[in-house]
Amino acid sequence: MEMGKEIRRLRNERGLTQEALATVLNVSPQTVSKWECGNCVPDVQMLPEIAVYFGVTIDQLFSMTPEQQMERIGNHIDDCGMVDSAEERQLVQQLHALAENPGHEGQAKTLLAKLYNHQAEQYRLLAVSCGKEAVEKSDGDRDAVSELANAWGSYIPDWNVRNHHALIEWFSDYCRRNPENRAAVMWLLDNLIDDHRLAEARRWLEKLEAIDGTFRTAMYRYMIALAAGEKEESEKLLCQLETMEGQEWCWAITLGDICTLRQEYDKAIEWYQKGQEMQPSPKFTDSAASIAHICEIRGDRAGAIEAYREILRLQQSEWGIISGELREEVERAIQRLS
Repeated sequence: MEMGKEIRRLRNERGLTQEALATVLNVSPQTVSKWECGNCVPDVQMLPEIAVYFGVTIDQLFSMTPEQQMERIGNHIDDCGMVDSAEERQLVQQLHALAENPGHEGQAKTLLAKLYNHQAEQYRLLAVSCGKEAVEKSDGDRDAVSELANAWGSYIPDWNVRNHHALIEWFSDYCRRNPENRAAVMWLLDNLIDDHRLAEARRWLEKLEAIDGTFRTAMYRYMIALAAGEKEESEKLLCQLETMEGQEWCWAITLGDICTLRQEYDKAIEWYQKGQEMQPSPKFTDSAASIAHICEIRGDRAGAIEAYREILRLQQSEWGIISGELREEVERAIQRLS
């Protein structure tokens, strides 16, 4: 990534001399010459000004390929807290530009969704913090309590707010057009079951069975029977699910989730640990996070701290994460419990 060569190319495209560019950027011609010769690079604070002047992104100054640009953006979103408004605008502009290439449109749009979801999550955390203070300072005012509950993702009793009919309608149409997309069919099933639209869920389960031969179909059979109140049938299906062989690691995580919902916490921890052992590298941190939450629910602070420390270990050993928001979030949890 030779920034000096890129600056020289952009300058020549504009028909500018080094002296003219130096005047625009309020530096000496010798400084521009050193950039272009690779003897030094512009100060990081100057990069936005240079990028704006030439009408390019900062990544383009580094001569990054579109794939490298999108990888950097994805890593940056994962590694930061709230993205300030100026940087958000720059990232949105850059991703829209990348999306103009049909070969990159899907990934660029995915990153735009990721950026907006990230920002929404950061605002949600701010809403939780403000909501706590509002409840305390207003002597439990009803509106303050409601805003805090909404910010924290609380259960909402009103069916007209809680139901997923718009999501279901969109995914149903998509899955009819793309019947081989297992992930989309599973998201549809999850929301149909949550809305207790079980007759529809059974019909879509038949479609999932046609494209999936893993534990997932057994899992959804159990979930539908449970939602329908078929206790004896659901217990039989759960037993079958537990004794399946030759499954991938997320089979064990799924059983951990099921046991957690049944408040069989010791059994859940065993399944989560088994799932983590079964995972190939790089291993995810979900199992350790689930164990930490169980320990907190049970009031086991020492166990929760141990699980959070396991997350830190996995972040470093499996993913090379030694700093940033992902790590700081876990460190804050340990500090809170300590």
